Amino acid sequence: MSIPTVFADSEVRDVLEKAIAGDRLSFDDGVRLFATHDVAAVGWAANQVREQRHGNTTYYLKNRHINYSNVCKYDCFFCSFFRKSKDDEGAWEWTVDQVLDHVKDFKDSGLQEFHIVGGVHPDLPFSYYTDMLSALRDAHPGVTLKAFTAIEIAYFAELTGKSLTEVLSELKDAGLGMLPGGGAEVFADRVRYKVCRDKADSDRWFEVHEAAHALGIPTNCTMLYGHIETHEERVDHLQRLRDLQDKTGGMLSYIPLRFHPDNNLLGSKKLGEPSGLDVLKNVAIGRLFLDNIPHIKAYWVMLGIKPAQLALAWGANDIDGTVTWERIYQMAGAETTPEEMTEQRLREVVLEAGREPVERDAFYNVIEREPEPVAT
Repeated sequence: MSIPTVFADSEVRDVLEKAIAGDRLSFDDGVRLFATHDVAAVGWAANQVREQRHGNTTYYLKNRHINYSNVCKYDCFFCSFFRKSKDDEGAWEWTVDQVLDHVKDFKDSGLQEFHIVGGVHPDLPFSYYTDMLSALRDAHPGVTLKAFTAIEIAYFAELTGKSLTEVLSELKDAGLGMLPGGGAEVFADRVRYKVCRDKADSDRWFEVHEAAHALGIPTNCTMLYGHIETHEERVDHLQRLRDLQDKTGGMLSYIPLRFHPDNNLLGSKKLGEPSGLDVLKNVAIGRLFLDNIPHIKAYWVMLGIKPAQLALAWGANDIDGTVTWERIYQMAGAETTPEEMTEQRLREVVLEAGREPVERDAFYNVIEREPEPVAT
């Protein structure tokens, strides 16, 4: 496919032609894409690649978030979610019974996934996490348990003195189905030292995901952008993700996460939010650069509904799900975004964007059933 006349003089035309032809982009290509102001051309090319792979389909799923505790031993500068102690204002930690009570109304509802993450709790035993997974599996058979970031998994290994493989095997036996992609932030040492110096480093993040893939546990991956990282550090991050995927093939989707500045130390340093164009550019470049990761997600909770709709024309082919009770981004300033959407509203959002909504499970298998009707 040739570049349209309107983009014929684009300063990144050669890079976009490579991507559309299916050729792998280089590090320098990625830097040029982040540096260009020709964002319309980048978005057009990302949409071409998206439609080559997925046509007009946009995936969604029925899911429920479980943020079981926000007590955390780390105090990352970008985080608005954590509390140092269970006695701090706004802190919570649930028992396993409270977790079950939190999701009791979703039994036999067609739910496909529980998304389970929390703070790195300094006091809970490892048995708490295996007991929680087992209890959820028994109470909600058939619902995939997508649980625990690489940072949580690394801490479980530290807590128990076991290897990552041993920890992940025990979690899998208890019901773990896949890992989310959180904890990646930005992999560059310079950035991690300034925003999350105490927690597991980037090498450990990769060790966790590689160990999970070796056990047949798929994962997602992320990047938290729009704070202090450079264009080069963004591309380094994407390239390292691509390299791991070349090695293991275990990642299902990439989720670019927009930094929110409210109620955290980075925001207090007068850092603004990423611009709307930068948000779309990160989605688009993710699609163009990550040629071996199947899906790019426009996470509506983090983007907002209207930007997520735009992202579906900038490379994204997934809008996440119904969500329900997500606290991490709500506490970081995304309170203008609803905490959940019904399946009907989610389908309407996709249709309004000119895309075809298709329900999936946690592993991107299409759900064959009659969806809720959409108002006309």
